Amino acid sequence: MDNLLRYIRSLTNFSDTSWKMLQDALTKKAFKKNEFLLKEGQVCQSLFYIDSGYCKSYYTIDGDIKNTGFFFENEIATNISSFGNGQKSTYAIVACEALTAIVFDKDKLFQASKQNIEIEALGRNCIRLFATRQEEFSTLFNRYSAQERLEYLERKHPEMLQRVSLSQLASFLGVARETLSRIRKRRVLA
Repeated sequence: MDNLLRYIRSLTNFSDTSWKMLQDALTKKAFKKNEFLLKEGQVCQSLFYIDSGYCKSYYTIDGDIKNTGFFFENEIATNISSFGNGQKSTYAIVACEALTAIVFDKDKLFQASKQNIEIEALGRNCIRLFATRQEEFSTLFNRYSAQERLEYLERKHPEMLQRVSLSQLASFLGVARETLSRIRKRRVLA
């Protein structure tokens, strides 16, 4: 839990009293590779702070997996729309390797935030960060070519290229694996 506390304090002022109050909303949980943190069609009741390992969000169309995001250590994974408004999740979140997460229970988090302004501010900051990340990737896909998206990931999110398989990365970039291989090969030869 020490990593989580450092993460929280990097986002907002957070006293020891607030940390103690937040404990009731937190559960440490281990997930095996390919175990779901959230299934498509479920209502998201949690925020998942990734302590170790990584996970991905994805949806399936006609049997094809479309990766929509990857979440690594010291990041929060969730379905912000489902979490916020109680709608069923349109995608799943699954562990890509053995993963340990600190799970924030929605109801207990909301209850604590009503009693403590620092916890309320933490919730706002987590949602803001998650929304900023979604906007970042939405802009990336709406404005840039596959090669430019790859170059952006190399600069801004190198952990993704180091840890995610070529097939999963191609799905995330919205190209076939062979296309991604050609892009990478052209860049090496250039």
